[in-house]
Amino acid sequence: MYKKLRVGVLMGGKSIEKEVSFNSGRTICDHLDTHRYDIIPLFQAHNGILYILPWHFLHRGKINDFAQRLATEAQKVAWDDLKKIIDFVYIATHGRYAEDGTLQGFLTILNIPYLGSDVFTSALCMDKAIQKSVLKSNNITVARSITIYPDEIKKLTLTALTKKLHNNKLRVPYIVKPSQEGSSLGIAVIFDEKKLITAIKTACSIEPTKKQPVLVEEKIEGMEFSCIILRDYQNNTLLPLPPTEIIPEENSHFFNYEQKYMPGRANKFTPPRCKKELIKKIQDTCMHVTTILNIKTIARIDGFVTPDEHIIIVDPNTLSGMGPASFLFREAAEIGMSHTQLINHLIETDLKRYGLLDKILQQEQKEIKTMKKKIRVAVLLGGDSAEKEISLESGRNIIYKLSPQKYDPLPIFVNTNMELYALNQAQLVRNSTQEITKLINPIQQRKWQDLIDIADFVFIALHGGSGENGTVQGTLEMLGLPYNGSCVLTSALCMNKYKTNQFLQANGFAVPRNFLFTQDDWKATQQKIIDTIKTMFSFPVICKPTDDGCSMLVYQASTTETLIAAINNILNQKNYVLIEELIKGMELTVGVIGNDKPQALPPSQAIAQQGILSIEEKFLPGAGENQTPAPLSNKATTFVQKTIEQVYKTIQCKGYARIDCFYQTKHESPTGKERVVIIEINTLPGMTPATCIFHQAAEIGIKPMDFIDKIIQFGFQEHQIHSPKKKKEMQIN
Repeated sequence: MYKKLRVGVLMGGKSIEKEVSFNSGRTICDHLDTHRYDIIPLFQAHNGILYILPWHFLHRGKINDFAQRLATEAQKVAWDDLKKIIDFVYIATHGRYAEDGTLQGFLTILNIPYLGSDVFTSALCMDKAIQKSVLKSNNITVARSITIYPDEIKKLTLTALTKKLHNNKLRVPYIVKPSQEGSSLGIAVIFDEKKLITAIKTACSIEPTKKQPVLVEEKIEGMEFSCIILRDYQNNTLLPLPPTEIIPEENSHFFNYEQKYMPGRANKFTPPRCKKELIKKIQDTCMHVTTILNIKTIARIDGFVTPDEHIIIVDPNTLSGMGPASFLFREAAEIGMSHTQLINHLIETDLKRYGLLDKILQQEQKEIKTMKKKIRVAVLLGGDSAEKEISLESGRNIIYKLSPQKYDPLPIFVNTNMELYALNQAQLVRNSTQEITKLINPIQQRKWQDLIDIADFVFIALHGGSGENGTVQGTLEMLGLPYNGSCVLTSALCMNKYKTNQFLQANGFAVPRNFLFTQDDWKATQQKIIDTIKTMFSFPVICKPTDDGCSMLVYQASTTETLIAAINNILNQKNYVLIEELIKGMELTVGVIGNDKPQALPPSQAIAQQGILSIEEKFLPGAGENQTPAPLSNKATTFVQKTIEQVYKTIQCKGYARIDCFYQTKHESPTGKERVVIIEINTLPGMTPATCIFHQAAEIGIKPMDFIDKIIQFGFQEHQIHSPKKKKEMQIN
């Protein structure tokens, strides 16, 4: 085997975009071609210290989940010693100190090749005020604006400010933005001029360590777009990808941080819903901007098309966010490039520029690879539940992390009618199930019966609804297809929180005291139900449906008024409401893997800001906090794990699951003995890139690709294939 190129994937950083950067870095590490490259995850802490990031930290949801452990568990690296460790830096850091020429300058001094543009271009493109002047002087239309500098802000008056704005033909609404930040951080839309000064001060100080100029721009009306420009290094020409049309959520006024990074938020259309001539005009303008600014390797150009089809550029970028569903991957998928192919292309572009590519290609031509028959895995994603957007993220992640040497993945979209459609690469990267539904056509439809002929294994990446309640499991049992996770009965039982509580309590496990009632009960005897709840429980109480996950419709009620409101909200969508006592103690979530001999993974402590974990805390990069392993003594950890393993076996879970619970010390427990109170059993837990089950597995040395492989192997074992020939083909001996 030839010597691989050592690629250091640099993430984290000193900017306020460090969480987005961490998400990007994880994606790159997940999809780098390991046949060609050795991956070295590099993490720069906020204080500037550089580390080789241990793999068991890579799949955490938030930097704070491991930041305090870096000093003792990560290898500290001096910048000057990087050359001994890596051959190339894939820059996945964003914002200040990453895209502004600072990092590029240091890597140039160290003589280390890196991804993207040089010092001057990076510095120029990071300063929105100066960049706009350059574009304007080259006849590129930019948004009208004024720049307010930090020394002016101290003595700024509303009268002087509005006069300056009006003199520059600017009127409400205004866009206020920092001059040197990204990810929509610090941006505000102002409709009332009295709020301008406050917004300007906020934008100026959004990076606490350094004040910066602030732009006050006109708010452009029209179609917002983002367009990725690559470079065809073989022909030395620019390669524009199909742009993306962006529609911010109603009443949000702009494409903010949450809409950029939360699954299923905002609407995005790739390519835009406009005539081909206008798409070409967007691409041509963006290529012109890329040439003017001398951007190398990759550019992301953001702008607007006005109603009269005039193109206005608002933000050229020398790097792009690289999360799994980012514009970069979405647009590349339109021309048939997978995540790995796109990342390979970017690296190859710069290796060519540095004169390193030919050697690698020559070495690869000498490699003789033995091809083995791959296992065909149909991954079901989407579904009919309120959790379908999370399912899309989970399914996508599973497809991307199936070992390309062993598996042949087939993305299967399940619509709300539980009909199946085989997706292409461009459809798979879409932002939401709603978008996918609009794009699929009848020729892509598959029958459930067809799965027998096109798949050797079915990976259910559905959450809630028919995907998790035994319905899909029953279907696959009838078809004789092996699948991941638990059987029909266990799936159906665990989907009903009330029945699960009853079952566990009957088998000696601790569960919250609870009370169940129906929509008809509430309509007929509302006051009686309220009185019963007040008699049974002390405020606050937990109100939730019996059959949803991902924190959907879960409320903590502290008064009669909030209790009634919570119940009504649930009954607007559900037929049952489950009231539970609020448990005091350490909230934990524990992954488990295995069939008859389950292994509980290291528990994570779930820390909620508002008493209950929100969906944003679970899935938005940088939101929420999970401490893995949980801050428990060794004895308490063992006690929790043994209890969870017994729960898993008793309820007959298979393959894997995630069990949520509270750990109570003997002082917290009403019994006077330490105990584990079971809250919920998830038979198909979330498998999004940063889900806590991946960090727990990483704590014991199991990487995500290996973890998914184990789940499939457990599925094969549970649904035994009796044909020796078939068994050999499946490579499961």
